[in-house]
Amino acid sequence: MSLMIKGGRVLDPATKTDQIADIYIEDGVVKKIGTKLKEKADETVDASGKYVMPGFIDLHVHLRDPGLTDKETVDTGAAAAAKGGYTTIMAMPNTKPVVDNSDVLSYVLNKGKSVTPVHVYQAGAITVGMEGKELTDMADMAAHGAIAFSEDGKSVMDTKLCREAMHLLAKLDLPFLDHCEEKSLVNGGVINEDHNCERLDLPGIHNTVENVIASRDYLLATEAGARLHLCHCSTKEVVNMLRAAKSLGHKLTAEVCPHHFTLTSDDIPDAPKAVVPEEDAHTLSAMPVNKVGIEMVNYKMNPPLRTAEDRDALIEGLRDGSIDCIATDHAPHTAADKNKGMKEAPFGIVGLETAAALTYTELVEKEILSPLQMAEKMSYNPAKILRLDAGTIAEGADADIVIFDPKASYQIDKNTFVSKSNNTPFHGRPVHGRVDMTIISGEIVYQYENA
Repeated sequence: MSLMIKGGRVLDPATKTDQIADIYIEDGVVKKIGTKLKEKADETVDASGKYVMPGFIDLHVHLRDPGLTDKETVDTGAAAAAKGGYTTIMAMPNTKPVVDNSDVLSYVLNKGKSVTPVHVYQAGAITVGMEGKELTDMADMAAHGAIAFSEDGKSVMDTKLCREAMHLLAKLDLPFLDHCEEKSLVNGGVINEDHNCERLDLPGIHNTVENVIASRDYLLATEAGARLHLCHCSTKEVVNMLRAAKSLGHKLTAEVCPHHFTLTSDDIPDAPKAVVPEEDAHTLSAMPVNKVGIEMVNYKMNPPLRTAEDRDALIEGLRDGSIDCIATDHAPHTAADKNKGMKEAPFGIVGLETAAALTYTELVEKEILSPLQMAEKMSYNPAKILRLDAGTIAEGADADIVIFDPKASYQIDKNTFVSKSNNTPFHGRPVHGRVDMTIISGEIVYQYENA
């Protein structure tokens, strides 16, 4: 099987390539890149006016499989990934049962290979049952295909145990994907601790909740020589820490999610007001309803949406390289779960199908990142962090490629999502940039219907 991609703007961060070129693919491998290639292919794709980038790599996805498959499955999550331009995804271990042993790990990896062409990797849990009491057999899981470990959804609160995990992962030379949350400081918070707590009558989560664990784990990882990766960074203080740590040459990488560089706590809508019958207005006038609308709850995420100052610091961190990559923290939930109210509903939003458009609209169009840097943050750097042979469009490389139309203009529509869930705060948001085609190992696995 051969494929020719004609006349696209080829963006390859690995080789700093940014040029109009043709790409000839044969047997799943990039065979030739150049202008006006003459090779005959079984299929030809016209990519004129479009970006041709390495397939996106998301190192932070919740597939909810096994055990929570009413929210998502390996196959529906992978379908959402392909639609979003992702050719490789890393699933988090907070499933039911937890991915804390090689049997559950192998279930996900084998299912991924059988149901989807998307490359599905699975992070192993750091503690048994994610209960923070006993380390898992990380060496055994590594031998069975785990290429990273995480306690995502919580932190390893026992500092001694966390230090032991850092030393073990340093020996295995595998990354610690770190959800930074000092549990004792959360105190029932559901949004950022700022002036919006009063507006929305909700308890807040201070930046310190994230900053304390990020600082602690940076020190532990530095002492152990471990590869620490900070997940879903959201505070200005963490960005400053990353910048300082990298200036000292320490092994530390980090990600930011599109919702954190796009939205702030000011964007959370007010709860809808109750409709009060006129005859009862003297006793119930304008009382807020107890169950808020699902539109509001779709702004509930962990870490929460922060202030404009935090958001701007995250954007600057992406621009200057303090933050290495963009990940989604794709966290699907059913409408029933999300409609329980801000205090009871689970944290999290879906992101695989909106990340590329939000990144282009908020960062590339505003000239914060170049198109080549977008590919770097979404493809090349995640591949380096996970040490995957991916994230490039060089001759001889596997043909994992996304074709992206920067001229496309539309509104995000959650009703078109192929994920099993559609909990997003971005429904109806105008964006530019669309994934028109996703190619994995030389095979077209997703194509926008009108492309």
